[in-house]
Amino acid sequence: MARASISQWSRNFARFGQVVAILAKYGLADWVSHVDPDLTARVLQGKVRPFHDLTIRSRETRIRLVITELGTTFIKLGQILSTRADLVGPALAEELAKLQTQTPPDPPEVVLETLETELGQPVAETFATFDPVPIASASIGQVHRATLRDGREVVVKVQHPGIESRIRNDLEILQKLAELAEKHPEFKPYRPAAITAEFSRTLLRELEFGREARNLQQFRRNFAGDSSVRFPEPLPDLSTNRVLTMEWLDGISVRDADALQAAGFDLNHVARQGATVFLEMIFRDGFYHADPHPGNLVVMADGRIGMLDCGMVGRIDDLMRETIEELILAIADRDAVALTNVIIRLCNAPQTLDRPSLANDVTDFLSYYGGQSLRQFELGGALSELIDLIRRYKLFLPSRVSLLVKVLVTLEGTARNLSPRFNLIELLEGYQRKILFRHLNPKQTLRKLRRIYVEWNHLGETLPGAINDVIEQLQAGRFDVNLEHRRLEPSVNRLVLGLMASALFVGSSLLWSRATPPTLYGVSIFGALGALASVVLGFRLLWAIHKSGHLETKA
Repeated sequence: MARASISQWSRNFARFGQVVAILAKYGLADWVSHVDPDLTARVLQGKVRPFHDLTIRSRETRIRLVITELGTTFIKLGQILSTRADLVGPALAEELAKLQTQTPPDPPEVVLETLETELGQPVAETFATFDPVPIASASIGQVHRATLRDGREVVVKVQHPGIESRIRNDLEILQKLAELAEKHPEFKPYRPAAITAEFSRTLLRELEFGREARNLQQFRRNFAGDSSVRFPEPLPDLSTNRVLTMEWLDGISVRDADALQAAGFDLNHVARQGATVFLEMIFRDGFYHADPHPGNLVVMADGRIGMLDCGMVGRIDDLMRETIEELILAIADRDAVALTNVIIRLCNAPQTLDRPSLANDVTDFLSYYGGQSLRQFELGGALSELIDLIRRYKLFLPSRVSLLVKVLVTLEGTARNLSPRFNLIELLEGYQRKILFRHLNPKQTLRKLRRIYVEWNHLGETLPGAINDVIEQLQAGRFDVNLEHRRLEPSVNRLVLGLMASALFVGSSLLWSRATPPTLYGVSIFGALGALASVVLGFRLLWAIHKSGHLETKA
């Protein structure tokens, strides 16, 4: 083992033991003990007391309790997995959506010290006023109100001290657990190592407050001429990777419908206005706010929607946006064939996929939801059922698509809390025409042709050289074809075992029939032992075939 790996393992061993102990406490460490029983016994050392409600709590609830007890990093993982119903299933995704981070705020002196260290000057010289009592405290940082020297009101987001090192240590432990899970047949299809790596990248980016400042700047550019929405202005001179200072947006939270109504706002108009902004982000810009829960949206006095907390964003490129648009058009046109083809392309379906069965299920899905009126139609339920259908066929949505689905479901729920009459599918039908016009737009067609030209041009440049290399290898006798025999080893092992058992039985029978010495009661000892061994090997071979269900492993 490399010196760095030994150092990492020794540094995190205590925390790793704590993680496994909490898993065992809630009855969720069986898979760890099956993969590496020695490691589990060493880290637990028999000191785990089972959770008293172990028998009456569902597995999904116990998983949520484990994640809550493990703290910040694991809560963040749970919140991200709540967007991946295609991986964890609807029941667990719904349970993980309940996860909340209730982090106690740092003492005022700690916050002031962080600010002075990051900004390079005393807080009293930077701000005219600074409220040491935070208005909110989340897992990574806490938010304070302040006033600049020029009188502008701002909010200051300050990262908790030491949170980065704690998160990095937990990510190393998560990676180790993912490597163990890869060895377990139950978890291997879910690709835990890849999911953990993706989660690590997402969380480490969230630690950089500079990224959120750049997100705000991009949103402000995208909506510079839009009078329906307002993003807070970041102040780069008063921001670092651990401190973010931005404009204070004064308004009524979208979660407070009664206050909005008392202030004279039309709740249905507010719901449609906010949803329209999000659809513009997604289908026009391909860059959107990925957390549209009510706490992140306010309605300002002039009627604009104020967007808060832009740390989590989603991006979709032109190719992905075109695929999603094709999916929406297929659903709108009730075209089962087109929808099936889009799902297969979107999920990179394997060749072993049962396509006719998938097409039949898609047809049933469209016939059920296609027959509903707009007033009855719930986009959230339809998308959840579509994801459940995809999951049944062991297909995996790209993370960008699953995040977008979660945003649309959350957006519909937030808007319906304001106005039960709101229907997101009505707005999407309006975008159906925009999508068609965009596909027919000469600029869009020219951009697509340019992309195709670049790809074919690259192929034209590299193909002659590749063909020349193959011809040279053939002429020199160095051309090799490597064949991969998938799952052939069990069949070969059984064939060898069968030949050995047969040969041993024939040889032992000859020794027995000829009473080859040494003998006991006239029976050859070696002949009898060999015959017995061959029978044992034969039964072992039959048992292996019985367990697999067939004579040889299917490819």
